[in-house]
Amino acid sequence: MALSDVYLRNSHHKIHKAGWLRAAVLGANDGLVSTASLMIGVSAAQAENFLITAGAAGIAAGAMSMAVGEYISVRSQNDIEESDRLLEIEHLAIDPEGELEELIEIYMKRGLDRELATKVAKTMTEKDALEAHLRDELGQHPHTKARPVQAAVASAISFTAGGLVPFAGALAPTLGTKVMSIIGFTLVGLVGTGVLSARTAGSPYGKTTLRILIGGSLGMAITAGIGSLVHLTGI
Repeated sequence: MALSDVYLRNSHHKIHKAGWLRAAVLGANDGLVSTASLMIGVSAAQAENFLITAGAAGIAAGAMSMAVGEYISVRSQNDIEESDRLLEIEHLAIDPEGELEELIEIYMKRGLDRELATKVAKTMTEKDALEAHLRDELGQHPHTKARPVQAAVASAISFTAGGLVPFAGALAPTLGTKVMSIIGFTLVGLVGTGVLSARTAGSPYGKTTLRILIGGSLGMAITAGIGSLVHLTGI
């Protein structure tokens, strides 16, 4: 098989996007749902005068919260991976024979007979023992490694983009209530997020979009219910 064919096949895989896709989808979905829920809750509590202020504050605070949270989360994951890497280096230095046997057993569990597994393990060890163990024992791959700054920026930008959708709904001229306008804009945004997520990840459009749409609608409904309860009880 030609190198160009190999590259073409690999280019269709989506795993290399895992480092930022999760943060971007989470940010966009959270921006839509949290901002819309906040504004709907405020409106349901009959606090219309604060609706726009609440929406703007929600976008700003949420974007920063998502960025910081995503950075800390991914950084913690990277710290764990680095700790495992250092531990593997120590194991290879102390007991190389035992580590070789460990690789052999891993390859045997994947279907190779012992003779072939031993040959593969020795070849991988001679080439780069640490890389072989990080990849085949611990599942660490350089192309799927999440980057904290990249994840934080993707999360903040996507949250802001998502939050602006219900915010635009509150500002748009409407014949009904602002709540209905916000809900309408948000539902369209959730559908867009689902389609974009499915397209980027290569997953089924209908299933992915429906999951995001149901989850977002449920979040808005619960918040609206709480806002109405606050209004009725006069808390």
